[in-house]
Amino acid sequence: MSTETKVNTYDDAEKGTQEITPPPLTYLPTVYPEISEKKPIDTLMSLEDKKEVAAPPVKKSPPKPKKKVSKWIRWVLWFNTYRKFFTLTFTLNMVALALAASGHFPYAVKYNGAFVVGNFNFAILMRNEIFGRILYWFVNTFFAKWTPLWWRLGCTSVLQHLGGIHSGCALSGVIWLLFKVVRMFLTLEVEHDAVLILGVCTNVAVIISALSAIPWVRNTHHKYECHFFATRVKFSHKSIFSVFERHHRFVGWTGLFCTWAFVILGDIYDPTTKTWNLDGVHVIRQQDFWFTIGMTVFIALPWICVREVPVDIELPSPKVAIIRFERGMQQGLLGRISRSSIMEYHAFGIISEGKHAKYHYMIAGVQGDFTRRLVNDPPKTLWTRQVKFAGVSNTSTLYHRGIRICTGTGIGAALSTCLQSPNWFLIWIGSDQEKTFGPTISGLIHRHVGPERLILWDIVFITSNYIGNTEIMQGCKEAGIPVFGTLWDF
Repeated sequence: MSTETKVNTYDDAEKGTQEITPPPLTYLPTVYPEISEKKPIDTLMSLEDKKEVAAPPVKKSPPKPKKKVSKWIRWVLWFNTYRKFFTLTFTLNMVALALAASGHFPYAVKYNGAFVVGNFNFAILMRNEIFGRILYWFVNTFFAKWTPLWWRLGCTSVLQHLGGIHSGCALSGVIWLLFKVVRMFLTLEVEHDAVLILGVCTNVAVIISALSAIPWVRNTHHKYECHFFATRVKFSHKSIFSVFERHHRFVGWTGLFCTWAFVILGDIYDPTTKTWNLDGVHVIRQQDFWFTIGMTVFIALPWICVREVPVDIELPSPKVAIIRFERGMQQGLLGRISRSSIMEYHAFGIISEGKHAKYHYMIAGVQGDFTRRLVNDPPKTLWTRQVKFAGVSNTSTLYHRGIRICTGTGIGAALSTCLQSPNWFLIWIGSDQEKTFGPTISGLIHRHVGPERLILWDIVFITSNYIGNTEIMQGCKEAGIPVFGTLWDF
């Protein structure tokens, strides 16, 4: 599959507001020396004369061949810290599983349930927004400016790619769960039917949730309409939401409930005596019970912070909505918003002049049903999580100076860094920005990002489309410039 089929190369906001149609090609009138200057200039030659004296066609210089990026650079960018974390966590788990299956790791055989929920527990923790904010705060507080550059770059890379641990532990947990249930079916004569049924249900729910998070599935099916049925049935806006969200979140929650039932029934049933031990003390002494409590807390915490808040929406052009919220924010944060308290949350970068500012903003470019409705039917309130999550730009405080590169609506994730730090240089690539994004965003830039910003940097952060992100990262790596680009894993 080509890159163009995987992602949108450019969004409408990057193209600008003007629709430019090239004029039809016409011949210019030719003026002869023998014609007096007083004669009308629209005196034209015959078609035959034009052919005789037509100027030879100008030869266009061939375009310069595009510089090829070395295989080593492509490998370094592909095998990033995300994939390193995934490889490490998954490999360690598979080694432990192989030892358990071969009889060389009896502890894992006896407590395989703890390995299941322990992996899920860690996977969810890596995606917990409050835990992420704590990690970013710790690194930004204790390692800013004074530590060696290689250490700060390593911290940024680790924080940006924690999703690799999430993916590695989640997939490992699925395989450990399969291992546990298969072993139970091998001893079918001593297992209770209720435990077996819950084991199968938990497997199905967890596997569906995991499969929906595969990058190809997310990129292909992260839509807000069902194209197959759209030609036959008209859905209300409330019934249309992301395929990824429906399977990864809601089936995942179903898997959590099944996990609770599976863990409790598995802990109180004794296959040796085929009896139920209803002593609660026995249950709370099991590792998998406490891992499941931790998993539940990590899932619930961000939802406790959900609130419905008033918003003002500015529509500078048909392609962009500027959403204004009350209170200021620190730089490098992103927020999730929705028209509903539970379904269809979308993440956008936050623009703010600082913690003590009166407002913060989000930029939503029209790309799908949700953002299109923001333009066509602007709401007065939106649901949001009050605790925002940190992006890679949040680590900009670690560095003395840097460059922030973005295209189109990527300015939403990039601008706060340059507004709140006088040593960060902004490169914003787009067309007709002031007309597309309006006076609010342009005013923030003109007030805070002056032309005196020098291009002296420690690091480059990029927020762009897939192709732009890839090419700029390859160029920076080739030139030996530290660079971090966009991830599409949240």
